[in-house]
Amino acid sequence: MDKPLQLEWWRTPRARAFAMMAGAGVAMLLLALLLWSARERSLTLGWNDVTIVSVSNDVFHDFVPLRGTVVPKDTIYLDALEGGQVEKVLAQAGDRVVQGQPLVMFRNAQLQLDVLNNEGRLVESITQLQSFETQLEANRAANAKTLVDIRFNIASLEHTARRYDPLLKQGAMSQKDVETVHDQLDHYRVLLPLQVETNKRQEALRLAQLPGLQSELAGLKKSLAVTRDKLEDLTVKAPVSGRITALDLKIGENRNRGERLAEIVPPTGFKLAADIDEYYLGRARAGQDADVSLNGKNYRLKLARIYPQVKNGVFTVDLAFAGAMPADLTTGAAAEGRLTLGGDSKGVILPAGPFLEGSGGDYVFVLDGSSAHRRRVKLGRRNVEQVEVLSGLKPGDRVITSDYANYGKIDRIDLH
Repeated sequence: MDKPLQLEWWRTPRARAFAMMAGAGVAMLLLALLLWSARERSLTLGWNDVTIVSVSNDVFHDFVPLRGTVVPKDTIYLDALEGGQVEKVLAQAGDRVVQGQPLVMFRNAQLQLDVLNNEGRLVESITQLQSFETQLEANRAANAKTLVDIRFNIASLEHTARRYDPLLKQGAMSQKDVETVHDQLDHYRVLLPLQVETNKRQEALRLAQLPGLQSELAGLKKSLAVTRDKLEDLTVKAPVSGRITALDLKIGENRNRGERLAEIVPPTGFKLAADIDEYYLGRARAGQDADVSLNGKNYRLKLARIYPQVKNGVFTVDLAFAGAMPADLTTGAAAEGRLTLGGDSKGVILPAGPFLEGSGGDYVFVLDGSSAHRRRVKLGRRNVEQVEVLSGLKPGDRVITSDYANYGKIDRIDLH
């Protein structure tokens, strides 16, 4: 007999219908997600909640604002060359001093003992070297004298031999006396080249030793002077003439070598120190012009030095007065002005605003009727008042320039 076939459950009409319904549901869900992600995210604000400006063709003024402080052009820091206990304080902050004037005196018994011991050893070494140098000179003089004596004896014996030889032939001189003269003459003639060679060798040796000896002697004398100067360093003197701006020492307190003791401002004038936003670090150049207002008057300065270290979002520059320095300047006086980074130029200009912080200058919201849409832009130079537009905007476009801090994921702003 035939046996009826049993269908698997997933091949039944009911299972197929269920699968088709599930597939349709997933497709609808994916479509809904796609539509949701593609939808424009919007935000509704009041007209009074935003700032709207117009893009225009205008002249861009390439400058950066300055807020500076008058500081001394030079400051000399005075540190302790040798530490010890403060014995005397001979000046105070605010005093005017001259170069070489004693300011502070220290007491240091251990340093004084060390100096005496080192001085004794150095003096002993110097004495030994000087004695050796004297001995070399004495040997040179003795060798020269010996050579002179040999030559003198040769000359004297030659004279005597010339007198004795005829007398010997005449029988007026004994053979022994004449032979003695000739023997002595031969002895000195043999001795002469030996002494010349000895003198030559010893002189070469002396000349080879003398530079090193003199160098070592000069080094010892220099070390002796430095050792003695250590005691002089216990009296701290003003390295330059000027005004003491910082000095706070009490008699009896101890200070270590290298510790800061005082600051002295020499009469070399003043400069202006100003902080500038790090955005402009790449465009600041020495020699650029600056105009500042100081004590109610305007002055022209030039950028003298740039300190590239960025701290708290700013870097520091020094500006020097281009003309005569004002006579009534005081340290700490505040000044405001602008640093010119480049020449004025025409272009598409957007007024600056807080939006730059939120967007980074990558996009803006451009008004179209009562809605503003996000638009990618490329911005160039900027100052506190203007932004140069390179692409993405045209004159006449109206742009929201208020803060974009809460608009990071917004594509459209509806205004009512």
